[in-house]
Amino acid sequence: MHGHRTANGERYDKTQLTAAHATLPFNTYVQVTNVRNGKSVIVRINDRMAHSRHRIIDLSKAAAQQIELIREGIASVQLHEVPDDGQPEMTTVVSEIKPTGKK
Repeated sequence: MHGHRTANGERYDKTQLTAAHATLPFNTYVQVTNVRNGKSVIVRINDRMAHSRHRIIDLSKAAAQQIELIREGIASVQLHEVPDDGQPEMTTVVSEIKPTGKK
């Protein structure tokens, strides 16, 4: 997918901290926390993905590496929307999903 256009018209860059989500508006900043290890990353929504009961967000390679998701591919995460400046403060839980063990 590297270099292909995203749903908002920009080119996907696997080295940037971006993500795809089914419903959040483009340019929304979201803190994604890997529930297993507590590591977090802040990403900007720049693409769409299909609605799914089992997946809520699709992270760029760089974002997945920061929270150690490359090996597993799918993990329990928690999402919190953050202000446009990307700095976490009092945030609201956007969504949370735990994998069912199926890949």
